[in-house]
Amino acid sequence: MPHPDDSCNPPGDRPGAEDPVIPAGLTLENIIDLTGEFEHLNELVLLQLEKDGGFTGPESYFNVVHPLLDLLEVEIRIRFHTGMGKQQMKLLIQDWIDEEISVLKSGRKR
Repeated sequence: MPHPDDSCNPPGDRPGAEDPVIPAGLTLENIIDLTGEFEHLNELVLLQLEKDGGFTGPESYFNVVHPLLDLLEVEIRIRFHTGMGKQQMKLLIQDWIDEEISVLKSGRKR
């Protein structure tokens, strides 16, 4: 029997539903691991590295990674809401990465 409050919540937002809620207090690294978006994020990093002249050592890698992670963190802080599910977070991250890749490939400026 459905819970009386379920009519107000979409299926993915109900406690115990298919889309488990993202726990509070996770690090960005934990969130990326939890959502399985590490490889997708790495695709963005490698594309940015290529655009910036290629990998020339750890410093060039970190010069690309840190600003991208900072931007992703801001995006998550802006769009995150209490009760957000794992799938919703995955889609948030996927959309952000896809948009950044699109911008890089098109040569558009942000």
